[in-house]
Amino acid sequence: MGKDVIVACDFASAEAVYGFLDRFTGEKKPFVKIGMELYYAEGPQIVRQIKARGHRIFLDLKLHDIPNTVKKAMAVLSGLDVDIVNLHAAGTTAMMEAALEGITRPDGTRPLLIAVTQLTSTDQQSMERDLLIHEPIDQVVLHYAETAKNAGLDGVVCSPLEAGKVHARCGAGFLTVTPGVRFADGDRGDQKRVMTPAEAKKAGSDYIVVGRPITAAADPVAAYERCIAEFVD
Repeated sequence: MGKDVIVACDFASAEAVYGFLDRFTGEKKPFVKIGMELYYAEGPQIVRQIKARGHRIFLDLKLHDIPNTVKKAMAVLSGLDVDIVNLHAAGTTAMMEAALEGITRPDGTRPLLIAVTQLTSTDQQSMERDLLIHEPIDQVVLHYAETAKNAGLDGVVCSPLEAGKVHARCGAGFLTVTPGVRFADGDRGDQKRVMTPAEAKKAGSDYIVVGRPITAAADPVAAYERCIAEFVD
């Protein structure tokens, strides 16, 4: 399993995302993340259209509901031919197992299914104050990761700060998909637990998810290639 950069296409319209993706004229099509903003604006058709352009897709909708609802929603998403789908590990083992059942097609194939542990905008203080979780945040992430693995999932979304610990606890083959990546000379935005691409590589991230440092760059293609050079090459 090779490392790769996933570009977070957090745009508000099809026109905007196509304008961005049209910049990438090289042979390599970036792996892209379609999140709530774009999906809610354009619906499932945007997923089909971007897939038809030759991009791998991480559909980042973070499902979190009762098990039966999540199972049925995942069954619908299984028809979109995406590569990765996610949900919140906080939905419990029963929800994750139901999601796995729902996302699996009749022929046994399915996208990779990963679980969000704690958002990279969450720090220890806000987790304790708002969620009443008082364990150290890295231990919470590891517990959620282990629960996801035991439920049969393929990996987790976590901060790059926790990627190596997740591998140590759950095995090298258990995926770590890590947002919270910024260039050393860039703005952190609303992310609190961050690393550079090179640091994330050293920490053990399998995939890094990079949004504004690429999408808001003066030259997005150059910024993407910089990420690839620091993280993959």
